[in-house]
Amino acid sequence: MDLRGLMRASPYHQWLGVELVREQAGEVEVYLPYRDEFAGSADRTNIHGGIISTLADIAACFAMMSSTGYDTPNLDLRVDYLRMARAGTDLVAVAKTVKAGRTIGVADVEIRTPEGRVIAVGRSTLVTSALKRDTLTGNQGDS
Repeated sequence: MDLRGLMRASPYHQWLGVELVREQAGEVEVYLPYRDEFAGSADRTNIHGGIISTLADIAACFAMMSSTGYDTPNLDLRVDYLRMARAGTDLVAVAKTVKAGRTIGVADVEIRTPEGRVIAVGRSTLVTSALKRDTLTGNQGDS
């Protein structure tokens, strides 16, 4: 499975600017360069929590896909915000597959600064038995 190609193919991922920088079986590292649109307040002191949870979602899904070899949509995502992510800070997500079962999988995520300071941690439950995208959309292309 070409995870880097999948990361680049999504219009949403393109808009965010996320980049898959490292992948191995069951683990990925995703880099998100800061953009001014990520500011969570008018005075631009912090990154909005929705950006952080989006990064956790993306990283967890890609970690699971690196384990299963196919798309695994998110069923549930929990994020604990441990400290404020200052505006202007790039973010790095490291996600690891905890369990890839027949129907459900679990992945853990840490969101850090490039210097390694932990901003948030998350856990995602993913569907490992989901229908392929071409089944859902009627397209006969790659799933």
